[in-house]
Amino acid sequence: MKQQERAVQATSLSKRDTNISIAIIGVLFFIFGFVTWINAILIPYFKIACQLNNFQSYLVAFAFYIAYLVMSLPAALLLKKIGFKNGMMLGFWVMAIGAVIFVPAGLTRTYGLFLAGLFTIGMGLAILQTAANPYITILGDKERAAQRFSIMGICNKLAGIIAPLLFAAVILRPTDNELFKEIAVMQGGEKEQALDELIARVIAPYALVSVVLLALGFFVRYSPLPEIDTESENDKVAVTNSGKKSILDFPHVVLGGIAIFFHVGSQVIAVDSIISYVSETGVPFLEAKVFPSYTLTATIIGYLLGISFIPKVLSQLSALRICTILGLLFSLLVLLVHGKIQLLGHYTDVSVWFVVLLGFANSMIWAGIWPLALDNLGRFIKVGASLLIMGLCGNAIMPLLYGFWADGHGLRQAYWVLLPCYLYLIFYAFYGYRLKSWSF
Repeated sequence: MKQQERAVQATSLSKRDTNISIAIIGVLFFIFGFVTWINAILIPYFKIACQLNNFQSYLVAFAFYIAYLVMSLPAALLLKKIGFKNGMMLGFWVMAIGAVIFVPAGLTRTYGLFLAGLFTIGMGLAILQTAANPYITILGDKERAAQRFSIMGICNKLAGIIAPLLFAAVILRPTDNELFKEIAVMQGGEKEQALDELIARVIAPYALVSVVLLALGFFVRYSPLPEIDTESENDKVAVTNSGKKSILDFPHVVLGGIAIFFHVGSQVIAVDSIISYVSETGVPFLEAKVFPSYTLTATIIGYLLGISFIPKVLSQLSALRICTILGLLFSLLVLLVHGKIQLLGHYTDVSVWFVVLLGFANSMIWAGIWPLALDNLGRFIKVGASLLIMGLCGNAIMPLLYGFWADGHGLRQAYWVLLPCYLYLIFYAFYGYRLKSWSF
């Protein structure tokens, strides 16, 4: 039987089937988060083990997320040909190959090979994200899409809290603070041996991750997750889209892709830079490693509020507008307010806690952009989703800009790169999403 014949309309699913589908996608978002947010610990870890500057260390994020730009449109074509479930299975297997590449990279301490592994993992994730995000948009009432995305976000960020801490527990030792100081003054063969032993710690965890990803591919393929028919259009949408020839004829989608670019870029900077920034304020590395978890916890609080208040108290559009304004405000406070304070057992600069609060500001932005950008796309929804996924390359480019600026002006001043991000997001939340034609 052909793939199209097995596909069903989302509206024809029973409530039970819809809930099962959402639960399965929730598991996928947990995996996305686990694999993605490990980068928060990999960046400072590779910086030490491979002796890198800030710019070079942020190539971790670049290699991982630039894969979204390369793979998103091919992923849409792939899903159209083989369907969502087979595409997700293939995505997990591509990620497994990327994890395996960490083994020879760790054995040889070759940073370029690590980046190749991260790029391959990113390719697999691009396929998975291109499939999973439209599912959440389609499965259920459009007005509650942000609520469903909040649930997915909680799954993603819970994994983000667990992943760096678990990974740090596996690869770091209680004596590593002293080891890092000793490495800084070591010379010659002694230093090379110490660095080789340090980087070799990633081999076993990533070998295990590759096996898990391979198994997850089979799980998704044989799960009860239904194929969704995204090629059919109702009469109203068909009339609206009758003159549309490509996805570029939808301004709200194109502008939404740019909004995703700036959103994810600002989000990953807030999470991936905070360990280095906290360490610069005098907090030891092993203590600083918990701060990405604080940022992601703030994001989860935002998600919980979104689930509670949307759409009964607050529309998803209003939540988007509030969060974009808060993002701009907290970014300014990071730059303008300073002074040491004691909070949650940490003695550090107050600006660190505004970086943490950026997690809260970022919480409802992704959930707000997706339903607005995919509104009434009909048969263009897969390509539209791939265009939005391409925006995830902001995770690759924005941290590099941050790292480059940090090398020249300091970690704190580098947070200036966040201001244009939130200014554009405010534009999209208040005006850009309404543009249905390029005619002004």
